[in-house]
Amino acid sequence: MPHIQHQTPPRCLNPTCLLLSRIGSPWRTAGRVPSISERNQGVLFANLEQAKWRTRHHAANVKTPSLLLAALLAFATTGSAVVPAKPSTPTPPTCRSGLPVLKYSETSLYTQDSAWTTDDGREVKLEVLRGYPQVIAMFFTNCQHSCPLIVADMSRIEKALPRSIRGRVDFLLVSIDPARDTAEALKAFREKHHLSNEHWTLLRGSPQAVKQLAEKVGFQYYPGSERQFGHTLVISILNQNGEIVFQQAGVDALPDGAVDTLTKLIKNSAKEKR
Repeated sequence: MPHIQHQTPPRCLNPTCLLLSRIGSPWRTAGRVPSISERNQGVLFANLEQAKWRTRHHAANVKTPSLLLAALLAFATTGSAVVPAKPSTPTPPTCRSGLPVLKYSETSLYTQDSAWTTDDGREVKLEVLRGYPQVIAMFFTNCQHSCPLIVADMSRIEKALPRSIRGRVDFLLVSIDPARDTAEALKAFREKHHLSNEHWTLLRGSPQAVKQLAEKVGFQYYPGSERQFGHTLVISILNQNGEIVFQQAGVDALPDGAVDTLTKLIKNSAKEKR
């Protein structure tokens, strides 16, 4: 017959050991069969196997088994580790559901019916971005000079937004070099510049689609030397209907004008929904 301990052995982390030690006063007479009342007071066993052995050995003598002991044994056998939930993956702007059905004016960029490809290979139309203000710029990933500055200005606008509206504004980068800016190149650019999937969209399209979009936003570009492009420097803000409501020319500009415009768009949209 296994010897019954009266104290939890050093470094014993067995849950049955630890929990049973707090049930009540253990019977102290080693080597004799405890009565039912003594068993129901709680017995401190040295380990789980000892507890199981004594339960089997005295099963015939116990007419009313201890429900507490049975529950604790089940607890120790099955384990109680809680598997942490995996963090949810943010929904990209091009994958949102429940977007409003809107009517577009002739100046809306969302009237353009061209197909575009995201950096994760998804084919979309610009209209999927409706319902959220967009901060948009045209660029190419191999740009060595002004494009990184434009992206930095867009990030500065994002950081300057009040927290209450930051999550309700999206940022859009459209490549003017679809021949080299594959989906993989766009994804590498996203990772390099730490652009979140939740509010940043990177697109590539056909040369014709790029040309049409550039004309609508007033963006000029032309092939330059060493596979570079000469182009204007402009950041545009679209309202929820895809209409241009603000433009910021040049680089390293203060974000105040863009932030004020976006704040008004969000507040006016909230008023209309009331």
